[in-house]
Amino acid sequence: MRRWVLEVVKLLAAKAPRLERALGKIARSGGEAVLIDGTLVRTRRRSGNANRKNYSGKHKVHGLLFLAVTDDHGNLLWISAAKPGRASDITAARHNHITTKLREAGLGAIGDLGFVGLDDDPENPVIITGKKAARKRPLTPAQKEANKLISRERAANEHAFADLKAWRILAKVRMNARHATDLLRALLVLTRLQVTR
Repeated sequence: MRRWVLEVVKLLAAKAPRLERALGKIARSGGEAVLIDGTLVRTRRRSGNANRKNYSGKHKVHGLLFLAVTDDHGNLLWISAAKPGRASDITAARHNHITTKLREAGLGAIGDLGFVGLDDDPENPVIITGKKAARKRPLTPAQKEANKLISRERAANEHAFADLKAWRILAKVRMNARHATDLLRALLVLTRLQVTR
């Protein structure tokens, strides 16, 4: 990429809100919960061992993992730094201290089954997830209904990712993780200007 393009991307990325500010803004506006989810942005496969960590066994492609926080209407609030594709949602959330920052802001979060077990205080949880079925312990009808309700609330989060991934430049990222983080944060700023629900 040309140097001036990287500079423009960095300038836009600097406008992206940090997690504490985004959560604080929601708390001040009277919000009670945010939506959290992870997504894999596909990357070009590089040769050798250097790119093994970017292979996602879940998606069976090479990519970078990003976490995003949205409000209950599906507006993007924050996007994390890139993690290798082999990382899981829960690992990325722990690295970003999501539960601590939610507690500090006085907010809760709704997440998918990838965040089960993230909350370190089961007596006072800040992240609500569905229940996973086990081989010898199927879900009860009440648990299935609770999972449906949580999925219905999380649908707005998927719209936010769809808005972000509509940018053609994300068809297959051909850059390292640091530049990809700047690119995604710059696109977050542009997406927020373009889409407001």
